[in-house]
Parts: sequence; structure tokens; C-alpha cells
Amino acid sequence: MQHVWGLLSHPADEWKVIRKEGCPIGGCYVLHIMLLAAIPPVCGYFGTTRIGWQIGAREAVKLTHESALTIAILYYLVLLAGVLTVGALIHWMGQTYGSKKPLSQSMALAGYTATPLFLVGIMQLYPQLWLNLIIGLPALAYTIFLLFSGVPVMMGISKERGFLFSSAVLAVGLVMLVGLLAATVILWAFGVGPAFVS
Repeated sequence: MQHVWGLLSHPADEWKVIRKEGCPIGGCYVLHIMLLAAIPPVCGYFGTTRIGWQIGAREAVKLTHESALTIAILYYLVLLAGVLTVGALIHWMGQTYGSKKPLSQSMALAGYTATPLFLVGIMQLYPQLWLNLIIGLPALAYTIFLLFSGVPVMMGISKERGFLFSSAVLAVGLVMLVGLLAATVILWAFGVGPAFVS
């Protein structure tokens, strides 16, 4: 957890510290990813059941506790699986870009890059679209910045190759997001969707 502040305040130096420490997969995954990935689902659960969201001047829409709990658990599992998948893909793609770093280095890069997105999940306590966009877009931009600044350091490649590598990782992440949205729509079509408080 000591790296969170470093990544937010001085990321270039913090990436070097993270690389030097050599975080094992179990340590990084359990202590960092599993803990921080719980922030968005837990906050989303309370935000959608207690406060709800509004569009315009309409009454707030809330989810039932059972529906919100199911969605929160699935949300958490998808976040964990997403970081694992991106870490494995970074390791696999690293060979193309001349990196011989271990899988643990790739997992650390994927997990620490996602830190701003996990932290901004606290905004889901108050699920208002305009507020979440105002706060979420800068967090997304900073996540991309962390990816582009972290790949050359963590994977031990030049900045030029790191830019291409980061672009490939970003493209894979976007494809995964589109696939997840498509899966959500398919599940909702089969009746596995949110249940609203009447």
C-alpha cells in the first residue's frame, strides 16, 4: 500500500522502487489488487441501494439489496479477472518487445496501473452520472499515463518500444471492455439483470 501515494505523487520514481522490490504475485495480488479492487463494488453496492441515481428531476432509482449484492460480487470478480488477464497478456506480449521480465513483474504493472481506477471507485457511493464522469475521466487519463510511464521501467525496454507496447496493452484493454459490455447486454437479455426497488 505504500506505493499508492508514490504512484499518485511521483510515479517515475515509484515505478523504479516497485521494480527494484520485485513484488511476488501472491503479495501484489492479495495485498494490493484484492484490497483496492473491493472499493468500487462495495461503494457501488451502498450507493445503488441507499442513495440511487437520478436522471433530471425524476425520483431516485435504487436497486434491491439482493440484486445489488449479486452485481457487486460479479463486479469484484470481473475486476480481479481483468487484472489477471491484463497481467498475463503483458507478460506474453513482452516477448515481442524484447522483455524477459518474470510474470510477477507484469502482474505488478497491471495491478499498480489500475490503482487510480480502483480509488475513484469511492465515487460510486454517490452514483450521479455527471459527478462520476467529472471525477472518473481524469482518473482514467491518469491510469493511461501510469501505463505509458510504467511499461518501459517495469519491462526493461526503451521508451520508444515502451510507447508501442503500452499502446498494444491499451488496445487489448479496450477490446476487453467492449467484450464485457457485450456480455452484460447478453446476460440482461436472458433475465440476469438488476432488480429495482418499486
